Amino acid sequence: MATASDLPPRLGSLTFHGPLSEARAGRIVARLAAASPSTVLDIGCGWGELLLRVLESVPGSTGVGLDVNAEDLARGRSLAEGRGLAGRVELIEESALGTARGPADAVLCLGSGQALCDPGQPYDPGVVLHELRRLVRPGGRVVLGEGFWHRAPTDQELAAMWPGAHAGDHLELGPLVDLAVEAGFRPAWIESASREEWEEFESGYRHDTELWLAVNPDHPLAAETRERVDRQRSSWADGYRDVLGIAYMTLVPATRT
Repeated sequence: MATASDLPPRLGSLTFHGPLSEARAGRIVARLAAASPSTVLDIGCGWGELLLRVLESVPGSTGVGLDVNAEDLARGRSLAEGRGLAGRVELIEESALGTARGPADAVLCLGSGQALCDPGQPYDPGVVLHELRRLVRPGGRVVLGEGFWHRAPTDQELAAMWPGAHAGDHLELGPLVDLAVEAGFRPAWIESASREEWEEFESGYRHDTELWLAVNPDHPLAAETRERVDRQRSSWADGYRDVLGIAYMTLVPATRT
């Protein structure tokens, strides 16, 4: 029976599960900390790295992270324990769809908007934004990491992306920001991942697995692992590289009239 050490590694080279640099993360955390949130909710938290950094920056604050990946959550609990934050954060294995875990003073949702959408319906960032508006307290902050097109993708690029990719999968940045305003937010800060951040993420996403494949070419799992990472790499390099962006928007709920 295979042990964990026999299996292809997973995401061990990544600090954040997305194209997010240390410098940008630090600025995002500083802006959130300036608002002194007492409670922080992280939707699709993974191992909760940004959530933990916010808690470290705001003494006495508490956080809840939701995700359905038990392995990532276990990693996050270990990180929290090592930083002395275990008593201030809960990392919970459950769906965020229709969650009653809010409202919170700060809500994080980085590349995890699908967790707030009905999986039986097409992905809709408008639905995500209205859910985030429901989950944040008046005067609070939302940090949303959401995909957008830098430009309209060509048919050739779409064919190289994920299965079933089409131009309607994302908006361009202007219409995405307009949706945030329509959902009841004012966009206090708008930024997007750089090419360097994307390259760091894409290479880091596969780095440990590529090293494993190089020394385990005949492992029973090697063929399917090789096929998977080759497909992922081609999807980026031949498909969405320089076409798909990630916007990081710090949003403030507008007073309702």
